[in-house]
Amino acid sequence: MLLPPSLYSRLYQCLALLCIGLGAMGIVLPLLPTTPFLLVAAWAAPKGSPRLANWLWTHPQLSSILIAWRDQRAVPRRAKNTACVLLIVSWGTLVMVGSPLPVLAFTGILFTVVATFVLTRPTVQLP
Repeated sequence: MLLPPSLYSRLYQCLALLCIGLGAMGIVLPLLPTTPFLLVAAWAAPKGSPRLANWLWTHPQLSSILIAWRDQRAVPRRAKNTACVLLIVSWGTLVMVGSPLPVLAFTGILFTVVATFVLTRPTVQLP
């Protein structure tokens, strides 16, 4: 059964707000990435609230990350470093909890592909 359009709008708005909050926390917390959350927020906000999308794209601190991605497909160095550290910690956790070899192999390959993608994006120096 399809949901009413207003409910979809609310769900997108909630997702955008959640991601904005997590992204903002990532500015001050060293292991919480900012960029991926803001990219999801930038995707969801126009679907939920054009006003929220406008606020996000014009915010003095947050918009620079979005503009760098939109214009250059560039990622800040801190975001690259955080992503790689979190991938390593996540894979190490899987090893420590005794995950089966196929799981370790699959996630190792997946994490390597993700890290390669992130590291090969241009680096942007944010103000």
